[in-house]
Amino acid sequence: MIPNRLKNKLLKKRKAKTSVLSDAKKAPTANTSVATPYNSTPINQLYRKLSGKTLNVAVKAKLLGELPVLNEDDQTLTFYVLQDYSRSNSILIDLQTQEYQLPPALVDVKDSVHDIDESAAIIFLHHPKAKERKLSPRLSRLVAASLQHPDLKIRLIPVSILWGRAPEKEDSLLKLLMTDNWQDPSITKQLFNIGVMGRDTFVQFHAPKDLRTLISNNLNTNLDIADLDELSAFDSAASSDNTAAPVPSNTLVATTDANRELIRALQQQLNVYLDKQRTTMLGPDLSDRRNLVDKLIYSPAIKHATEIEAQEKGITVREARNLARGYANEMVNDYSHPIIRVFDRFLTWLWTQLYDGVEVHHFERVREVAADHEIIYVPCHRSHVDYLLLSYVIYKRGLSIPYVAAGDNLDVPVLGPLLRSAVAFYIRRSFRGNALYTAVLREYMHTLITRNTPIEYFVEGGRSRSGRLLPPKMGMLAMTVHSQLRHTNKPVVFIPTYIGYERIMEGGTYIGELKGKPKESESVLALLKVSRKIERIFGNVHLSFGTPLHLSEFMKKFDVAADSLPADRTDTPLGENANAMVDNIGVKIMQHINKAAVINPVSLLSLVLLSAPKAALDEDICRQQIALYQGIARKMPYSDDTVITDMNPQQIINYGIKLKLIERTPHILGDIIQVAGKQAALLSYFRNNILHVFILLSFLAALVARNGRIKRSRLDDIVIQMYPFLQSELFLYYPSHGLMDVLDQKVDNLIAHNLIVDLGNGMLSVPDANSNCYQQLQVLAAPVEQSLERYFMTLALLAQQGSGNLTEDEVVDLCHLLGQRLSVLYADDIPDFFDRSLFTSFVNALIRLNYLQKDEETGVLTFDHRINDIASHAKYVLSPDMMQILQQVASLDDKEIAHAITEISNKKQRKFGRKR
Repeated sequence: MIPNRLKNKLLKKRKAKTSVLSDAKKAPTANTSVATPYNSTPINQLYRKLSGKTLNVAVKAKLLGELPVLNEDDQTLTFYVLQDYSRSNSILIDLQTQEYQLPPALVDVKDSVHDIDESAAIIFLHHPKAKERKLSPRLSRLVAASLQHPDLKIRLIPVSILWGRAPEKEDSLLKLLMTDNWQDPSITKQLFNIGVMGRDTFVQFHAPKDLRTLISNNLNTNLDIADLDELSAFDSAASSDNTAAPVPSNTLVATTDANRELIRALQQQLNVYLDKQRTTMLGPDLSDRRNLVDKLIYSPAIKHATEIEAQEKGITVREARNLARGYANEMVNDYSHPIIRVFDRFLTWLWTQLYDGVEVHHFERVREVAADHEIIYVPCHRSHVDYLLLSYVIYKRGLSIPYVAAGDNLDVPVLGPLLRSAVAFYIRRSFRGNALYTAVLREYMHTLITRNTPIEYFVEGGRSRSGRLLPPKMGMLAMTVHSQLRHTNKPVVFIPTYIGYERIMEGGTYIGELKGKPKESESVLALLKVSRKIERIFGNVHLSFGTPLHLSEFMKKFDVAADSLPADRTDTPLGENANAMVDNIGVKIMQHINKAAVINPVSLLSLVLLSAPKAALDEDICRQQIALYQGIARKMPYSDDTVITDMNPQQIINYGIKLKLIERTPHILGDIIQVAGKQAALLSYFRNNILHVFILLSFLAALVARNGRIKRSRLDDIVIQMYPFLQSELFLYYPSHGLMDVLDQKVDNLIAHNLIVDLGNGMLSVPDANSNCYQQLQVLAAPVEQSLERYFMTLALLAQQGSGNLTEDEVVDLCHLLGQRLSVLYADDIPDFFDRSLFTSFVNALIRLNYLQKDEETGVLTFDHRINDIASHAKYVLSPDMMQILQQVASLDDKEIAHAITEISNKKQRKFGRKR
């Protein structure tokens, strides 16, 4: 910040020149120099060529991030900003600018009109020839020229160069000879870097910055750009005076105190910016694992926790401390950059073997917040590949790899230590009631957050077996909030991340588990089984980064004060508002993951074919239906974050055949596209990835299709009453208070596509029964039916058994069994229909909306006539035959209920016994 005294001094001094210079101006003569931004003498060209070829032999730099987008304006001079002076850095930047066709770096920059005469287009913030209190000579000259010439355009491109990407070890004995750190590079170190790290060198060009804008912002926060132009005009007038002494270009421009403060402020701003960018790329300095464990155990928070543990368990403090040390050793990451480099090479090969490509969307959002925030990545969890894939994408785009909270079931021989040395820190799947373990985990999380280490965890708690998002688990979110309220160095921001596959390794396992098979434990044998699939092609994989969610905004919304918890305690409970805030954050994260969904070819095919009778369609009709879904999604996007495949319908069909998920059956009347054998259950997984995008359209279509004609007001009433259950199941983001407007837009969308006919007077109708639009409406109506069938079956069971006779767990368990039976007898045996989590979500929604009342002691559910009122809406969507089937399946006598509950209880006990 420039003192106001010096700013005023600068302005007054320059304004005083106007009366003297106003009559002294001369019109430009015919021989006025024309700006020639880049020039180079033969000797410089030779040096540039020879040095570049020499360095190119030893150094193979990798580009991180995206190249800057430059306006094609020959009058704008480009200078690259580096922190530390070194010839190798200069040559490397010059090579990179040549390779990527950017303005050259090692050339003369001459512009006689604006008094620019520089030997290179590189600014070193720390230059060995810097004088005037270590001000950068070239930056000083460029600032002076900008102040003197209001029409001079200069862009600065900050550049980060990393000779290796290993974070610093706090106590490393080889710190001077290791990869990039925070000290000025010596000649010895540069030679070491070139010889040892030359093949592990990274360059990132950051977003361009306009020098005039930087000067304006730093000169005076109370000055607008017009004031700066006025000030520049005075300097321009001064420079046009023939009596003014020329300033040699090879010396530091003479400046007033105000000039020096301005340049110092600019230099500091650029230094801070590059420091922050380097931190986002390297991560914070690392402690040795043993030292980090010691710091945890002897922190005030854990000392307090061990004392309480000793008192409650009747053991010594030393024994409690050893117990805490054991917990810390279980979980603490052991970061190893050599292991990271091995994973980099291995995963590059693996993704090439498995996938046709990895498509990344909206990553610029992460880069924008990385420098000034503590980043918490919160992706959906579809596969064990998730954390490797996400870390790989982040690393390849130049940001520091997050530490991933992994279940201790992955801490198996061979695989466990490798993951711990790369990205993982392990936590137990369950530690309820273990206060000391909770304290150690909270303190470790707090340590990572206060050290600005990016973190990743899966709020769903486990992998989704059905393709839908699972209800969020609030434990890790609560620990993150707890740390923020104890005090952190940077504000926390959550990055919801959608991960979508087109084929998935664990597909067969997921189907078996949904059908009741026990979950397979992770082991080396399981790893070898997965490795057998490496030769298969799994299509593309898609990562889409949702809108960042800032914790500070939630704190304002819920009136939660910053630093409101003691810094030296882990056991201080969150307040009522903070707990409500955690719940809200969890839901918002899931909603924003769904908003960032990618509608890929496989999910779109799955949605279309599984909605058709017998999962088969005429190829022409299939193309039309795919085009319809694409058109609907583009005309009214689910969200601005949602990405839709740009393949055309025929390309999508051919792609599905290539992946062997569907097949074409030739027929004389037209080829038929159908789901390949035994692939229906797997395709339901990918359909569920995007079901939320089309569910309201499907509901509206179903109400019109099943009734032929329906009043628009009646349609709205039914959807509004059922919406909270669909919202809870699929994490729809539309707020209830604005739902009417959304429904009107979606109905208008269907009318625009001729799927619904507006008869006027608020009446809606189906199109002609013999038309293609009618067939398309029937297919669009199908996806919502499974959800409504589950709802009706649950409500029928409750009504049949009566109020006060079943607990919440019993209702969920019985519905799960009934769903299994219904799926086998009457449906296509697609296991996601009877996914237990879906029944849990529906029952929880009924409780939250007070349709069910739960006794806190016994868990027994009571209800009134409103349960039947909700069930009555089923007749508007479900066929009479289906309603009768659901009624019959849900009709269980007392003996059948008792037998089912006993068997379920025994199964749970056996499962718990295996886990122990």
